[in-house]
Amino acid sequence: MNEYEGHWIATYSSKRFHYLNPSENEIDIRDIAHALALTCRFGGQIKTFYSVAEHSIRVAEEVPFKLRLSALLHDAHEAYLHDIPRPIKQDILGYKEVADRIQRKIEEKYCLISSPLIKTVDNKLLITQARDLGMNTTDWAVLGQPLDEIIYPWSWQDAEASFLTYFVVHGGKDKDTPS
Repeated sequence: MNEYEGHWIATYSSKRFHYLNPSENEIDIRDIAHALALTCRFGGQIKTFYSVAEHSIRVAEEVPFKLRLSALLHDAHEAYLHDIPRPIKQDILGYKEVADRIQRKIEEKYCLISSPLIKTVDNKLLITQARDLGMNTTDWAVLGQPLDEIIYPWSWQDAEASFLTYFVVHGGKDKDTPS
């Protein structure tokens, strides 16, 4: 048998994740937190490591309480597909469909709320991160003004622990994950 037959990847928690058609029991908040904590924003094209997990927490902090869990998990599919810079995502045939399918399954599992406010805040964080992490912000001026707060990136370990704590504090439950 071919090791990739069935279109799956091995996860941090030792699960098989069938990325083309995942089931809810393959989704594990520990896998999401760990992978996002080790995944660098901007495809790594920044002056220092800054994780998708930290980015997600910062987005969640900028929305009303009832949207925080949804904002925390807005990029959760990237735990399984990786963070690819926006311009490239548009050019990879099939990527959006696979990412959307995974994200929908995550949203179903955790009963997330969809809101355009999350994308608005995500864009505000994008311009803030670009400013603070050494990217060219002139091209992204159309996204608006950055936040006043300066971003000083956390370690991946702090980002992972904070992500998991934030998940629980904001009502996240993972019935398949032992406490």
